[in-house]
Amino acid sequence: MDLMEYQAKELFAKHGVKATLGTVVTTAEEAKAAAEEIGGVTVIKAQVKAGGRGKAGGVKIAKTPDEAQQHAEAILALTIKDLPVNRVLVTPATPPVEEYYFSFLLDRSNRSYLCIASVEGGVEIEEVAKTNPDAVKKIAIDAGTGVDEAKATAIVEEVGFPAELRDQAISMVQQLWTVFVEEDATLVEVNPLARLEGDVLEALDGKVSLDENADFRHEDHAQFEDKDAADPLEAKAKAKGLNYVKLDGSVGIIGNGAGLVMSTLDVVAYAGEAHGGQKPANFLDIGGGASAQVMADGLDVILNDEQVKSVFVNVFGGITSCDAVANGIVSALDILGDEANKPLVVRLDGNNVEEGRRILAEADHPLVVIEQTMDGAADKAAELAAKAGA
Repeated sequence: MDLMEYQAKELFAKHGVKATLGTVVTTAEEAKAAAEEIGGVTVIKAQVKAGGRGKAGGVKIAKTPDEAQQHAEAILALTIKDLPVNRVLVTPATPPVEEYYFSFLLDRSNRSYLCIASVEGGVEIEEVAKTNPDAVKKIAIDAGTGVDEAKATAIVEEVGFPAELRDQAISMVQQLWTVFVEEDATLVEVNPLARLEGDVLEALDGKVSLDENADFRHEDHAQFEDKDAADPLEAKAKAKGLNYVKLDGSVGIIGNGAGLVMSTLDVVAYAGEAHGGQKPANFLDIGGGASAQVMADGLDVILNDEQVKSVFVNVFGGITSCDAVANGIVSALDILGDEANKPLVVRLDGNNVEEGRRILAEADHPLVVIEQTMDGAADKAAELAAKAGA
């Protein structure tokens, strides 16, 4: 789960990282009131889970409360990278003397952690990385030892923070590592990490991505969920405990096991090229069990996607046998009743496959098409989707 700036700053403050929290508001009038309370020049910043807010017009300087209201009204009307702006952050304007970049992240390719930092950073860090890659330091972090004072000191020295900020930087590096580890994050980024007047080091902006697999350890993380911006189908699937991601195609996908579902997406995309460019509409892994209720829940989510024209159910029977899956499909269609109104192409293989196919054939549901192979089923699902969309 990606956090908005104000949420990231709340986590920073929780672990001692110096950051100005500001005030989050949802109306222009509230922005004016916040600016009046803060006093002086303020910054009005769009709160969306996307970068490039400044270039999109989502960050403005306001010299007066009236100007803060005007900027907030304009920003709240924006859509940045397909994300509507529903709230803005009002903070005191603190012009940086220098801007740096700092982050900890999960290095998946090396199965470890990585620190990326630069004293030539700031909002244009991507350009710095292109034009002067040596200025962007990449420092491996041992997962076993993490970042203690000695490692933080080594990072600060390698990155080249100014001597006047050395002690502050060492402390902040450790604090940011604490955020990364204790909050089970996959990314903690400060851009810009700013040197303010008086040689004060502060996180002016923040980006944090949390590992949702660790939610059971962090009940407080539920407060960070942006329900207004969540896709309604993804929210519905999450409430039902389904592993679902909405895509932009026309063929709904249900499978058991993430690997099989990923393979199914590829096969459907390939087969769809022969049928007008049909593509997968979703990722949905029902896991090892395929009970009637789980299957009904999955179909309920997929069939309520207006983009879906057909559904491909691709199950390999292992611990859960194919006859149980077949019974689950039949029962699910009974549970859904008239809500089940799109063709289902079913491919079963593995444990007790013949019995599973027999159950489906005997049920003879008008929406169900049985295919023997994965390629054949993908082709049929793409064909049916193309016909329905014609």
